[in-house]
Amino acid sequence: MSEKILAVAAGHEITEEELLGLIQKYPPEQQVYLSDPRAREQVLEQLIAFHLFARMAEEEKIMESEEYKTTLENMRVELASHMAATRTVEGVSVTPEEEKAYYEAHRNQFVKGPQISARHILVDSEELAGKVADEIAGGKSFADAAKEYSTCPSKEQGGDLGYFSRGQMVPEFEKAAFGGELHTLIGPVRTQFGYHLIWVEDKKEGSETPFEKARGQIHQELINQKQRAAYDKKVAELGRKYGVEKRQYH
Repeated sequence: MSEKILAVAAGHEITEEELLGLIQKYPPEQQVYLSDPRAREQVLEQLIAFHLFARMAEEEKIMESEEYKTTLENMRVELASHMAATRTVEGVSVTPEEEKAYYEAHRNQFVKGPQISARHILVDSEELAGKVADEIAGGKSFADAAKEYSTCPSKEQGGDLGYFSRGQMVPEFEKAAFGGELHTLIGPVRTQFGYHLIWVEDKKEGSETPFEKARGQIHQELINQKQRAAYDKKVAELGRKYGVEKRQYH
């Protein structure tokens, strides 16, 4: 069965197989986009342009120029160097025992401290903070009050700060927020930025990521470490073998 020909550019028949081959070189997330017929048409236009310029290069004897030959030689050396470096690190592996040992030695990396979700209102004076607090106590929603009075950019989201952990906010704010009760008006709390009213919406206790869930991350980290070590060792070995001389430059 003959191949489906999508276009002919400078005498070259562009087949559906050639188009699909080019699409497969794109990252997976872009391949999804390229499943759309309009996107495929754009790729086909790229192929057409490629073959037109290739014919132009032939006619203008670009491949006979010194610039082309120098560029080609540089690419040849770069490719060979890259393949040699890849060969140095491609045999690296990690054992289950090493993964477990890393987890135990870096356990703190897999512990997530307590988090809270809160809203806040920031104003310039204690008097205004008290006025806003009275309005909220009288039935005004915290989010509406934030939109009306707060000077923080979070006012656009009704003062919503999302979830945060200890160490992410200034000490006075953090102490009041983490020590406050859920769905209870807290403040005014004075910080270097002004006076805050705080409304804690949710609290999450600290948690630890179990080994099996962290294993993939640990495996990749250990592979990266071993590859860097193998690469550095090989560079030092080759330097002794072939010689390296560093000179000062300005």
